[in-house]
Amino acid sequence: MSTIKTKDGVNIFYKDWGSGQPIVFSHGWPLTADDWDAQMMYFLHQGYRVIAHDRRGHGRSDQPGTGNDMDHWVADLAALTEYLDLRDAIHIGHSTGGGEVARYVARHQDRVAKAVLVASLTPNMYRSEENPAGQPPEWFEAIRAGVLGNRSEFFRFVPENPFYGYNLDGAKPSEAVIANWWRQGMTGGALAHYATVASWLEDYTEDLKKITVPVLVMHGEADQVVPFASSVPRAVKLLKNGSLKTYPGYPHGMLTTHADVLNPDLLAFIKS
Repeated sequence: MSTIKTKDGVNIFYKDWGSGQPIVFSHGWPLTADDWDAQMMYFLHQGYRVIAHDRRGHGRSDQPGTGNDMDHWVADLAALTEYLDLRDAIHIGHSTGGGEVARYVARHQDRVAKAVLVASLTPNMYRSEENPAGQPPEWFEAIRAGVLGNRSEFFRFVPENPFYGYNLDGAKPSEAVIANWWRQGMTGGALAHYATVASWLEDYTEDLKKITVPVLVMHGEADQVVPFASSVPRAVKLLKNGSLKTYPGYPHGMLTTHADVLNPDLLAFIKS
């Protein structure tokens, strides 16, 4: 099993397959590198080197009692890219991983060619006067309560309902997809999963403003986790070289439910 040890002694698990231009994937909450299987296999067969890690506190990485915050996650990602000596890389982040990618790219653009923010929480997802379409305070507290309560049961509810849009009319839930989400979530630590909510309350405006490399923003218009209107239009405006790709009817977890559509779109952006 491939791991690196961070400066504060945390072992970070990662996958590193293939050769060629590197594509680095940052997963969402409360998942692992396995959530990128459909993308890693696709791009591996397109001739790219694909890398994905389990964020600290998640999956096969260590579960420390400290450092479960965005700045530590970004430092861990930077340690991995430095260890692997990745340059001219494409960084793709989903949801919480979008915040990780935005902050990483803002701080380490010398190693980055392009970036993609998929269903990302950037620039922010909380409700305010400036962002009336964001999630209300009780939504974040419900997540914390779910982790503190019966986490196993809660980690069935989320994929069965808002994450993949299986609660919408006409949806056809996949038990295998739901079970795989639960499996990934339950391998991680409750402490990190609880602490992650604080990263959803952060504002990533200044990170986006600093990014000069091309960035593709991809978002489903039926996203119930990060509502489309709460983040997407503002994110594209803040980016110096941003472009937007929207998907009517697609849910938060569209990388899984609609990989057949998103993967070619990602490839077109990377090759453009």
